[in-house]
Amino acid sequence: MQRVSSNMPHNDTQFYLRRQEERLSHIQSKIAQQTRIRELRDDPLAASHAVRYESYLTRLERFEKNTLYAKDHFNYTDVYLRQANDVLQRVREISVQGANGLYSPDDMKYMAVEVNELLKELVALSNTLGPDGRQLFAGDKAFTEPFRMVEGMVEGGGDTMVVRVEYRGAGATRQAEVTDGVYTTLDISGGEAFWAENMQLFSAFDASDYRVTEAASFYVDGEEIVAAPGDSVQAIVAKINESGAPVKAFVDPISNGLALEGTNPHFIRLRDGEDSRVLQDLGVIVANADPGAPNWNPSARVSGGSAFDMVIRLRDSLFRGDYEFIGTQGLGGVDLALTNIQSRIADIGSRQERAEMTWSRLNEEIPAVTAALSRESSLNFATAATDLGMMEFAHKATLQTASKILPQTLLDFLR
Repeated sequence: MQRVSSNMPHNDTQFYLRRQEERLSHIQSKIAQQTRIRELRDDPLAASHAVRYESYLTRLERFEKNTLYAKDHFNYTDVYLRQANDVLQRVREISVQGANGLYSPDDMKYMAVEVNELLKELVALSNTLGPDGRQLFAGDKAFTEPFRMVEGMVEGGGDTMVVRVEYRGAGATRQAEVTDGVYTTLDISGGEAFWAENMQLFSAFDASDYRVTEAASFYVDGEEIVAAPGDSVQAIVAKINESGAPVKAFVDPISNGLALEGTNPHFIRLRDGEDSRVLQDLGVIVANADPGAPNWNPSARVSGGSAFDMVIRLRDSLFRGDYEFIGTQGLGGVDLALTNIQSRIADIGSRQERAEMTWSRLNEEIPAVTAALSRESSLNFATAATDLGMMEFAHKATLQTASKILPQTLLDFLR
């Protein structure tokens, strides 16, 4: 015969009370965390959807921040490019005045002095720091001044003036991801914004018998080009032209050397890859310890100046009183610089507009995804509060009933 212990009612009561308290604690935790899914078993399908929604929402919020940063960056860049455009417009006005032949030599010198000051202002604008402390037009060299002034004596000038402006920046490859797998280029380098003429470079090395001896690579405006063993200069030319670099390559019919020409006004950046000497062997560049300085081979012919070169050339012609040069090459060079900077302003404006449209789309998509996440995981507080009240009432009633059924006195422990 099985013995019925007097502890059984007590143990059963304790078991069901603990289970009831567990359910009460579970719903209290849901209310505290404001979610109906605390564990995967609560709703496996909704939990899987919620995880995907949360992941996508996090990415959208990151894209929104990237887009806002891009918008602010483009706005800031646009302001300084427009100021540079205003400076060049004033230089152009002076060149038109100086070309009409109505001013005395002293007046021409006064104009030249003003042009020199405008040149300094143009250099200051090109070396502007952004709100994040980075150089605005230095490309990837964010903490290097992109343009360096070299001062000296100018014939007719008297005082020390700017005689040369050197570009020491890099290409602009910094990008921001604004949607999944879609990037926008943030920067515009000084070698693009403050240039005037299409650069040309002609190597003096006769490459008729040139052959690449081993696998190598080199870079043209940041685009990597791979050279295979046995490649001739014609093969090198073809690979450069097939790359995405804004440069046209050909063989110079006079020197039989490699020749490069920019397809738009910009500073052509060239370098050999690691343990490679293709461009050096072709007489285009030299190994340069200073990565910020131009690395052209001294024997190569390089042409195509910056906006600063055009302003310096105009200023010197004003000092000389050369009306013909001012009205032709001087004015023409300034016009080239203006045309280029205005095209760059248009480019920044288009990026700005795209960032604005992307930001607007993200601000519509984020609430939609948030609503979907809420449908899957959010707690119905009215229902939860009702359930909590019922459970608390049932728990109190259970405790009261148990206290009457199982009274505990000192005699209960002495039996």
